[in-house]
Amino acid sequence: PQERLRAMFALHPEAVTILAAADAGIDGVEDLKGKIVNIGAPGTGQRVNALDLFTVAGINPDTDLRAEGIKPAEAAGMLQDGRIDAYFYTVGHPNGSIKEAAAGTRKVKFVPVNERYVRDLVEKLPFYAPAEIPVEPYPGVANEGPVPTYGVKATICTSTDVPEDLIYLLTREVFENLDNLTTLHPALAGLTPENMLQGLSAPLHPGAEKYFREVGLVE
Repeated sequence: PQERLRAMFALHPEAVTILAAADAGIDGVEDLKGKIVNIGAPGTGQRVNALDLFTVAGINPDTDLRAEGIKPAEAAGMLQDGRIDAYFYTVGHPNGSIKEAAAGTRKVKFVPVNERYVRDLVEKLPFYAPAEIPVEPYPGVANEGPVPTYGVKATICTSTDVPEDLIYLLTREVFENLDNLTTLHPALAGLTPENMLQGLSAPLHPGAEKYFREVGLVE
């Protein structure tokens, strides 16, 4: 473990995205049973994210489904030609690879993760946070509105070796100019001071914590 690692704040959620063929009969997580599902290569973050979901959903990936371990870039094509029924991809939205998959001849859809599973994941593993997948960037998908899921926050990290006053100044500069930051990329558009403190993957740096206390974001 990185004992000196410290968080400043979180950015956009990397949403755990389950994309399935619309004709595969997958309307929820439980419907992945009996299907061919790419959960990512061993050792990857997306495989860990998938296995964590299977744990709270009571799904055994060794016996309840046929798990594949391929790259997301390859999974999009395999979904289109029928070699898999669904795949996991932990990613910020909008994403070019998913746009490509959604534009194929085989209709696809995002699989929602129900509220109970999201709540259980967040309670047991606090580096997760609730997330939503927007459908507007993907006109080819079968979903009609935002799709609930969970995710990990892309987190700006530093070290205990960095002085408190420097991290304080950097954090203050970012938060006082948040309106500008949210215009730089669509994935950043939904940032708020509150959600930038959710799902942190490391303890707060004292410099960042000092600023957040000053503005009332932490007690």
